[in-house]
Amino acid sequence: MNDLSIIVDKLVSYARKNLGLAREDEMCARNAVLDALGSPEYSFSGAECKDRSPEGLIEEFVGVCVENGIFTAEQAEEYTDKVMGALTLSPQHIRRSFAWRAARDGKKATDWFYTYCVKNDYVKKSKLDKNPRFEEGGLIITINKAKPEFRDPKKAASGNSVKGGYPKCAICRENEGCPVRNKRTLRTVDLVLDGEKWFWQYSPYGYFAQHGIAVNCEHTPMHVDRSTFIKLMDFVDMFPHYFIGCNAPLPRIGGSVLAHDHFQGGGEILPMHRAGAFRAMSREGFGGIVEIVNWPGTVIRVVSKYRSQIADVCEELRSAWVGYTNTALGIVAEDGQGVHNAVSPTVVKTARGYEMSVILRSNITSELYPDGVFHAHPEFHSVKKESIGLIEAQGLFILPGRLEEELSAVEGFIERGEQLPPEYVAFNLVYEEAKELYRAGGCTAFKAIRRELGSICNRILENTAVFKDKMLTVKFMENLGFELI
Repeated sequence: MNDLSIIVDKLVSYARKNLGLAREDEMCARNAVLDALGSPEYSFSGAECKDRSPEGLIEEFVGVCVENGIFTAEQAEEYTDKVMGALTLSPQHIRRSFAWRAARDGKKATDWFYTYCVKNDYVKKSKLDKNPRFEEGGLIITINKAKPEFRDPKKAASGNSVKGGYPKCAICRENEGCPVRNKRTLRTVDLVLDGEKWFWQYSPYGYFAQHGIAVNCEHTPMHVDRSTFIKLMDFVDMFPHYFIGCNAPLPRIGGSVLAHDHFQGGGEILPMHRAGAFRAMSREGFGGIVEIVNWPGTVIRVVSKYRSQIADVCEELRSAWVGYTNTALGIVAEDGQGVHNAVSPTVVKTARGYEMSVILRSNITSELYPDGVFHAHPEFHSVKKESIGLIEAQGLFILPGRLEEELSAVEGFIERGEQLPPEYVAFNLVYEEAKELYRAGGCTAFKAIRRELGSICNRILENTAVFKDKMLTVKFMENLGFELI
């Protein structure tokens, strides 16, 4: 009995025990696996798999196939996707199973769907769990070793378009089961948001618990209007254990895909939602309150149990901000380069009702700040140069994987009392400030580096604040008829 036959039978056994493969479908699934491998010599072994997660099995599968010359180590990801795609239930089956659960319990439905996406290896949880993650300075900081650093805001305008034009972009529903970018294991479920057809899928390299995206079934550009606020509330009505939000629909302050309307959310309440109020306001006829959030960025939280009132106030706020200019503060609503003001709304559902936080953003540039006036300033680019999008604006910073090695070296220089070598000159701020923390005592160099990262990330959020003085945010809302309470 060859080891290739054994691993094929283990894969089919895993799918029966973990992926819902019916016994009457085993033969067909086994043949699909063999076809994906080029129809190698095979005889039934009866081997069973005891694994409940895919990592060990896939590692064994890759080792056997490389040893037998089925594919090279460089081709492992593609062939793993082919095989796991052949063992994954059909989109129809997944959607029906999800809908049946969601009609009874939204949390159980999302837990089931997320677990399935981990078990079929679409969500790379084992890789995500290796990312360093810690809390510092009231923020959550992760170092993303699973994906390369993304520095080019021009890619946002194209929406990560796919070569050849099919699918139109990286998040279109046509990616489901598609060999482009190894999406054979991708499965999505149906949503209806403000009467429109949307769908939900999980991110293969999520940044937080059950990180997923809600995507418009139509390939239409990102935008925010009154309907956006309704859609976000529709979502948390279905899944009140999740938050959901929308990136600002402009380059440099939005996400990496602006060509296709979508939201981001998941099962973790991020630090901004836990932040208290600097001031509370209201106005006659509004059945709720508006809070100026005590947060480094500029955030206005609209709280009410009345959906239509939330949507009206948020749209009024959005419209006012999009047209707002204050040259003394460097804020220009529109110029020859286009529109510069936008909002990022994000909502959670609590005992107080809907809490819709509206983050005011501006992507204006200047000669001094060509990457953005309200972006991470140059002295912080060694740590973070990528766009500060929805997730970071809420207090979860995703830092590039290169930092693990680079900051470890800086830590060593501090411990040994060495000067920073020329090739690390970009880290001079980190080195000097962390060294002072270390010399002050009470913490190791490792802890000093982490404290410094927390401090820098807070300062980056302050860079993004369009109103550095929160009383200016109060004044902005007073212009909409709100008064302090």
